[in-house]
Amino acid sequence: MQDKMAKASQILEQVFGYTRFRHHQYEVIETLLSGADALVLMPTGGGKSLCYQIPALVLDGVGVVISPLIALMQDQVSALHQLGVRAAFLNSSQTPQQQDEVRAALRAGQLDLLYISPERLMMESMLHLLSQVDVALFAIDEAHCVSQWGHDFRKEYKQLSILHQKFTDVPRLAVTATADQRTAKEIISELSLETARRFISSFDRSNIRYTISDEGAGRDRLWEFLAREHAQDSGIVYCLSRKKVEETAAWLTAKGRLALAYHAGLAPSMRQDHQARFLREENVIMVATIAFGMGVDKPDVRFVAHLNLPKSVESYTQETGRAGRDGLASNAWMHYGISDVVMQRKWLELSDAGELHKQVQGQKLERLLDLCEMTACRRQALLGYFGEVLDQPCGNCDNCLNPPDTWDAAHEAQLVLSAIYRTGQRFGAIYVCDVLLGKDDERIISNGHDQLQVFGMGKELSMVQWRAIVRQLTARGFIAVDAEGFNGLCLTAAARPILRGEQPVHLRKLSKKLTKTRAAKSKVPMDIAPDDEALWLALKAKRLELAKAQGLPPFVIFHDATLRQLASVKPSQLEQLDEISGIGAKKRTRYGPAFLEVIASFA
Repeated sequence: MQDKMAKASQILEQVFGYTRFRHHQYEVIETLLSGADALVLMPTGGGKSLCYQIPALVLDGVGVVISPLIALMQDQVSALHQLGVRAAFLNSSQTPQQQDEVRAALRAGQLDLLYISPERLMMESMLHLLSQVDVALFAIDEAHCVSQWGHDFRKEYKQLSILHQKFTDVPRLAVTATADQRTAKEIISELSLETARRFISSFDRSNIRYTISDEGAGRDRLWEFLAREHAQDSGIVYCLSRKKVEETAAWLTAKGRLALAYHAGLAPSMRQDHQARFLREENVIMVATIAFGMGVDKPDVRFVAHLNLPKSVESYTQETGRAGRDGLASNAWMHYGISDVVMQRKWLELSDAGELHKQVQGQKLERLLDLCEMTACRRQALLGYFGEVLDQPCGNCDNCLNPPDTWDAAHEAQLVLSAIYRTGQRFGAIYVCDVLLGKDDERIISNGHDQLQVFGMGKELSMVQWRAIVRQLTARGFIAVDAEGFNGLCLTAAARPILRGEQPVHLRKLSKKLTKTRAAKSKVPMDIAPDDEALWLALKAKRLELAKAQGLPPFVIFHDATLRQLASVKPSQLEQLDEISGIGAKKRTRYGPAFLEVIASFA
């Protein structure tokens, strides 16, 4: 075992260009090399892929990686080819001839890693082929897809326990970046991993700043956020519907940003083209539904913005986790409104799912709303959801940086609830607020609601303030919305103590100042010394030139963190590149001279 781990360390340095293992990588690799199974929960960007790539290079035979997305396979194989690793994939994007060539290489023992989908793995012909070759290990990527309660459920994942039955002596690794305790138990049960060693790293992505707001118009607030912090950065904007995706992409384009749409309704060729541009070009904003993102290995996504509520804390964590995979400062920004709460609850109520499934999903939505409405540290709550304790507030979320004021809103809550009750529990939020404001409206008068005691009793507050109150009371479960399509507000049982004055109500005040932010209008990162700015830009230009020549995303050549080190250290000899993180032997030989030439020109 000592010899195997020495070889693993050597591969880490010479092939991948890193001098030390991170998180639980060493222990996971040691477990697989000993022939045992492992379950790994590790945050996005934590280095999960090295946990199976390195053992596959140490052991005899081929490492089989089961991946849910074609794009992920192609990106990882391209990156491995740059490192000199013999890798291939089998999927529907290939011609029959290309697939035959991969199968022939597999039979001949010419592959270190093979990426396939769970659907293809379950084909009898594929299982038969694998039984005829030497398999080093099975890696089940995105293992949370096995959970029927999750947002990425794939029924084929439930069949992967067959690996335990057919390949009893081959070690298996299940990896994911998103799993609460329920999902982790389901992964273990469904994949027959009861005896597997379990490695759980911290889910804390300290480089990501979390900001959640329900104030103002979503688009306007998004534009303020982009202009203030990400004027020239790549990022993702998530929307709930295909229509909103297309409208938002067109709006951003009209405002002068390079924005592309992505959703399942677009032609496959357009989706592929937009994804390729997002990976290969700089300063691109992808506006998408949740159909986009899983397996997109782009390290320099500087922000993820949500213009609607996700479905759960798991969804939110996975989607925001696509920001800052390179460990550099990034933003997770979200704007939501009462319509999002209404829509999510309505979809849940009208779904064909069983009652138990509805109950679980309803609880997940409530936990997400708790995260949105809370006034304490969001990161502590986020980590707590996954069973992790953060002793001190993080200092890098909106509530820590700009603590929200709260106020005693018991009287105002009573007015809102009373207005909903007295108008028949069948009108929407704007109508109820108009009644409280005493608005001279024909509908209100014709309904006789101008004669109610609550009519005009809320004139001391504005429409914006009343809607914020309704939103917070709805998020906290005191107000429900009918599921008949009219968005009428009604009271829940939890509202009774408030109406009777038996329960205090403290709500967030509307903020009067913006969260403290980093200025981000320059293409040069803040930690680059002023004297090195020109060199940094020249190194990026060289990387882009090399990437375009090969049809690759720039980060496949070198990550931004590697360019930062080059700009700071300014090596002059080829052997000095061994000290730069992310430059292995193959990349040193292939790209080293070109980058040294750029550095020399600034000497």
